[in-house]
Amino acid sequence: MGLDQYAFARKGEEQLDIAYWRKHANLEGWMANLYAERGGQGDFNCTELRLFENDIIALEEVYDGLETAHGFFWGASEKEDDDTTKTFIEDAKSFIAEGYEIVYTSWW
Repeated sequence: MGLDQYAFARKGEEQLDIAYWRKHANLEGWMANLYAERGGQGDFNCTELRLFENDIIALEEVYDGLETAHGFFWGASEKEDDDTTKTFIEDAKSFIAEGYEIVYTSWW
């Protein structure tokens, strides 16, 4: 068991997998905070969170200084998560420019 995290690009019926992380706790903490800021209640688990361009830019701006996050089954963020996340940020911006929605979800 543990934290599995996914990002998708959607347009109409089309859905493309654009990122996968395994136990990137700090990213999960950032996404859970965004969910709560938008009025989400309860555990942020198996919930889809739409990411807008301003969210992607905000993540890019704070990514190198993300707060350490902890959660049941979350594990710990690793250095290798950085490349995946930075690629995700660039891909997400490109997909948004092409009219796709970006969705993040996780399961723990």
